Amino acid sequence: MVGEARGVNRGELGAALRALRLASGKEAKSVARSAVMSTSKLSKIETGKVAPSVVDVEGILVALGVSDEVKGEYLDAVRAAATETTAWRLVRRLGVHKAQQQTRALESRMRLLQLFQPALVPGLLQTPEYIRAVLARHDLSEDTLTRTVTARLERQQVLHDDTKSLNFVITENVLRWRIVSPSRMAEQMDRLISLSRLPHISLRVVPFSVEQRDIANHAFVIRDARVVTVETVHAELVVTDPRDVAQYVDKFDGFASVALLGDEMRRMIESARDDFLREQETG
Repeated sequence: MVGEARGVNRGELGAALRALRLASGKEAKSVARSAVMSTSKLSKIETGKVAPSVVDVEGILVALGVSDEVKGEYLDAVRAAATETTAWRLVRRLGVHKAQQQTRALESRMRLLQLFQPALVPGLLQTPEYIRAVLARHDLSEDTLTRTVTARLERQQVLHDDTKSLNFVITENVLRWRIVSPSRMAEQMDRLISLSRLPHISLRVVPFSVEQRDIANHAFVIRDARVVTVETVHAELVVTDPRDVAQYVDKFDGFASVALLGDEMRRMIESARDDFLREQETG
């Protein structure tokens, strides 16, 4: 029966999604647009030519307006593949700015964000100059770079949605890692301080001075304590197995427990900003 996904394997999932769409009376073009994908991709998913990701399926189900119960059943079915890997070369081929748009759609649906970053200012907190400097390190054309910067800035609208809980843990290294000029780094520090005062945003900094019991291997993002995104050198991983997700939640909580927050955290960021300003004055 349409609406039930128990027992649906990946081979049958596309046909089941198509049946759901037809039952809803919605056109493929409309569903694809809402799910931030091309109509061609939706068609390939529905015909089983393309195996959809968890993000793809969730986007389609949201576009169809199904109940939380039905959504949960379908997402359980697609999570049969616990870890998905997408090579960056494929992301570039499909369009980096489109990937940003898809992430924005995903963030619009989440209620809880937990992000750990040991090297860079998190994308949602970056200034335009910082964003461009980070993305310019990739082999992008000027047009693609501009569109991707714009798409990431559009993602930042989520920062002003106070119905969400946005939690960031960064290391002190993030405050010192030179991505832009000293004056631009100072501006980036000011932005962190400003955003940290929003009541629904938690920003913590793990200082160099604290003894560590864990290793800051890499950045990761946890959404609603059920989906983890990990960026590696060559690919993006999406982790959905609850046992694996739990490990990332524990790791995040561990770093958060030894991090500075509130006024103490802001004083550390202000110190980094002032160092950049002094360097700019004497440069």
